[in-house]
Amino acid sequence: MGVQISGIIPKTEIELENMSGEKIAIDAHNTLFQFLSIIRQKDTGEPLRDSKGRITSHLTGLFYRTIKLLEAGIKPIFVYDGEPPKFKKRIIEERQVAREESRKKWEQAVKEGRKEDIMVYAQGALKLSTEMLEESKKVLDAMGIPWLQAKSEGEAQCAFMCKKGDVDYTGSQDYDALMFSTPRLVRNLSITGRRKLPRQEAYMDVKPELIELDKVLSELGITIEQLIILGMLIGTDYNPQGIKGIGPKTALKMIKENKTLDAILKQVEWTFDADPYMIYDFFLNPLVFEKYEIEWKEPDRNKIIKLMVEEHDFSKERIETAASRLIEIKMQGTQSKLENWFKK
Repeated sequence: MGVQISGIIPKTEIELENMSGEKIAIDAHNTLFQFLSIIRQKDTGEPLRDSKGRITSHLTGLFYRTIKLLEAGIKPIFVYDGEPPKFKKRIIEERQVAREESRKKWEQAVKEGRKEDIMVYAQGALKLSTEMLEESKKVLDAMGIPWLQAKSEGEAQCAFMCKKGDVDYTGSQDYDALMFSTPRLVRNLSITGRRKLPRQEAYMDVKPELIELDKVLSELGITIEQLIILGMLIGTDYNPQGIKGIGPKTALKMIKENKTLDAILKQVEWTFDADPYMIYDFFLNPLVFEKYEIEWKEPDRNKIIKLMVEEHDFSKERIETAASRLIEIKMQGTQSKLENWFKK
C-alpha cells in the first residue's frame, strides 16, 4: 500500500549500475510481495508451487533478483517487518476481508475464463505467510546475504539505517519510507526490466527511480512534518484512501495554507479509527532497533542446492549455474578489495 503521492514527487530514473559499490536496506515484505504478485501463471493467476504445493514465486524472485543486484555491484540488506503498531490492527483486519473477497472473484474469473480479470483478482488475494517469510530468510542465509528483523515497520528500520549512514539507500515501492525520513529512496528494484501493463497487451521498460528527501521537501516547499501530514491527507498504510475528495495537489495547497496538523484537522473530517496524532508521531518517532549487525558471508553452494532443488524442486541445472555465478561475483568482490588495499 503506502501513501499515493507519486504525481507530485520529484524523481530521477537511474540504472542499477549507478548504485554500484553501495548498500541498500530493502523492505523485505514489500519486495517479496512484489515477487509474489508478478511471478504467476498468466492463464490462471496461480503462483509457482513446489511438488508439496508450497508457494515458491517469492523464492524465485528473491534468488534471481538478488543475484542481479549483486551483478550490478549492489550490496543488499533485507529488513523484515516486526510487530505492527497497535493502531494498524483494524487495517490489517480489513485487508484480510478484502483478500477473501478478491479470492472469490478470482475463482469466478477463472471459472468464466475472464483473463483480463484473473491476474487483478489473484494479486488482490495475495498473502505472505509466516512459512513463506521464514523460507525466504533461509534462502538469504544460504546466499550469504544479511537480513534483519525490524522492531516494527521494516521501512522505518530501513530509513533509520539510511539516516545513520550504515546504508546508502532505502529500497521499497512505498513512498511511506520518505515519511519515515529516509534521505534516499529507490523504487522498482524488484520490477526493473520489461513489464506488461495491467489489463493491456502493451509493455513498458521499468527502471529504478531515485527519490531524495531534501529535493522533495525543497521542490514542494514544505518540511518533513508537513510531508507527513500531506501523506495522511492522501492516505497512508494506517488510514488508506485518505480524506475523501483530497488528492496530492489539493493536499499540498492545504498544507501550505494551514501549516500544522492541528490546523488541518479543523478543515477536514477525520473518519478513521486510528488517532491522527498517533500516526503523525509514529512517522516522526518510529520504533526501531538502534543497534544491529550487518555481515555479508560466503555463499554456501550445498545449502543453496539443498534448499532450492531438493526441498523446493527448482531446476538443478539453473540453480547450479546461478550458484556458480553468485560465488564468482563474491570472488570478484574480494579480489577488488585486495587490489584496492595494495594500492593504498
